[in-house]
Amino acid sequence: MKSTSGNAGGAQKKKMNGYVGFSNYPNQVHRRSVKRGFSFTLMIVGESGIGKSTLINTLFDTKIFPDHEEMPPSAEPAKGVDITSMSADIQENGVKLRLTVVDTPGFGDSINNEDAWQPILENIESRFDAYLAQENRVNRSKISDNRIDSVIYFIKPTGHCLRAIDIEFMKRLHTKVNLIPIIAKADTLTARELEQFKAKILADINYHGIQIFKPMSDEFDDPETVTDNREILSKIPFAVVGSEKYVERADGTSVRGRRYPWGIIEVENEEHNDFIKLRQMLLRTHMEELKDTTDMVLYENYRTQKLLTMGHVQDNGVFREFNPLVQLEEERRSHEAKMQKMEAEMTTVFQQKVQEKESKLKQSEEELYARHKEMKTVLEKQRSELDDKKKRAEASTRPITPMEHHSAPTAKSKKKNIFSGF
Repeated sequence: MKSTSGNAGGAQKKKMNGYVGFSNYPNQVHRRSVKRGFSFTLMIVGESGIGKSTLINTLFDTKIFPDHEEMPPSAEPAKGVDITSMSADIQENGVKLRLTVVDTPGFGDSINNEDAWQPILENIESRFDAYLAQENRVNRSKISDNRIDSVIYFIKPTGHCLRAIDIEFMKRLHTKVNLIPIIAKADTLTARELEQFKAKILADINYHGIQIFKPMSDEFDDPETVTDNREILSKIPFAVVGSEKYVERADGTSVRGRRYPWGIIEVENEEHNDFIKLRQMLLRTHMEELKDTTDMVLYENYRTQKLLTMGHVQDNGVFREFNPLVQLEEERRSHEAKMQKMEAEMTTVFQQKVQEKESKLKQSEEELYARHKEMKTVLEKQRSELDDKKKRAEASTRPITPMEHHSAPTAKSKKKNIFSGF
């Protein structure tokens, strides 16, 4: 084993000197897949009578949908869009397929088709929600996957352009499913009309930014696959004709098709319609790509938006490569940042406590000063009153001097003086 190239951050490419055996892994996967079988869920959307059941029965060459019973003229048509599901286990060359076809009777049949797409969108999202709930269970040993792998949308062969209901439906659902638009009952238009109608449909799809499923090639595809993908891409939207009956041609051979006064339309004739290319893309070459796109792109986008809406946040650091030195440096920086934050918080708290203490001390000082001033005023007032009382007391208890004694008149003399005038 020799090293051919490499880098410090990724895996190195090595050249094998001999056969080891892991190149047989695709064969192991093939055997396991054949043993387990496959599942495919297909939704068909279109007006009643446009040929949905006939096309599905023709695609799988089996009676998936039974014949419809004709409704009496007096019967009242159903209102609104109904969602029905039909499953069948079919087998081809030892390969088992669990096919589920979801029909949407009632779509586009009302006079007012506003919000006719809503029940279909809710059904698709409810399947995503059910799968998400199963993923979040503790025991995930048995997960049932009924997500829609593809939607075939039947366009009415008007020959003009897409109708408002066509545009609105595809705009609402193109981010949730693999959308495959087809022109139903293509035998009602001439070749020239079909060519012009396809161009108008693609122009409307591009103008409104609608994403439809298109087979893509990469560097791993061989030239034959690239050529097939290019041919399929040139036929989109597919102009198809369906028929469960066989008609006899002039040479005596029987073919699946429709007989008209002017000739026979053969279902499996690429010169007559695009049925072969539709079946090739849907079943023979791109079935797994349809399932992978549903699982890894459409469902993942829905799941991400759903979890974000529920408040879940992705931690991108979990998916980085682990480097011990870098991890230690990040932990050191995180610890320092944490300590700085704690120090800043403690400083802030200390300053707040000091300010509160200073404010309380200042308030107490002001209260003490006011109290001291009040007590001082009361004491001064009391002192003044005591001084006055002292003076009055001293004045009332002072002894009589000799001068005051001689000058003071006696009682007899007062009497004499009283009567001295008589």
